[in-house]
Amino acid sequence: MEDIQNSPAKVAMSIDRVGVRDLTLPLVVRDRESGSQHTMAKVALSVDLPAHFKGTHMSRFVEALEDWSEELDYKSFFNLLSDILRRLEARSAHAKLSFPYCLKKTSPVSGRKGFMSYDCSVEGELIGDKLEFTLGVEVPVMTVCPCSKAISKEGAHSQRAVITIKSKSKGFVWIEDLVEIAEQAGSCEVYSLLKREDEKYVTEKSFSNPTFVEDVVRNVAMGLENHSKILWYKVDVESFESIHNHCAFASIAKK
Repeated sequence: MEDIQNSPAKVAMSIDRVGVRDLTLPLVVRDRESGSQHTMAKVALSVDLPAHFKGTHMSRFVEALEDWSEELDYKSFFNLLSDILRRLEARSAHAKLSFPYCLKKTSPVSGRKGFMSYDCSVEGELIGDKLEFTLGVEVPVMTVCPCSKAISKEGAHSQRAVITIKSKSKGFVWIEDLVEIAEQAGSCEVYSLLKREDEKYVTEKSFSNPTFVEDVVRNVAMGLENHSKILWYKVDVESFESIHNHCAFASIAKK
């Protein structure tokens, strides 16, 4: 049968990335407490395309994913991208896996446990035999406005903020490490299950520790700086303001 994809392109222009996205597959992720955790991932795969080719072979991405082990670590991720390079005869291959990661979190006073879900991602690009590997996580926290507290006789406005961390490392880093750094950066952590005594604790702790969005992003960046394995990071914090009709945000990236 005729291979249309390998025919000459009418517009001889190279393409940075071409591929497939929104594939869904089971995924096994390393879990610090239990060893491994089963989840589901949304997957995007792509390669570069030279100017002289009309198109790429989309089915080969799916074939590579079907032959993959589904166990996520640096070696298996490298093997997946290497297989894509081979199948597509490309110079660079890119993959992004986005997945929920659940941790059982203990309420601060009652000791009740409930699952917290964190949106995570692993993204990588393989050029030759060099893999750039990035681990990402989104973590919710509570913030109390220092200005509002300082000028008010009673109370202050508080809200939930989301911390997004992307990091590159020189060795294996637990997702839990990034979650803990983020949760320590706000006015207080967020929990899935709180009894009345827990709500009292969370409220009092957060109001005794007011933080601007600028404080939060700096706290996270400092925590990542102090992590022995992290080489690069980018931190974004978005605060869903409760008394303003806008969100506040701050960002720091390691140079």
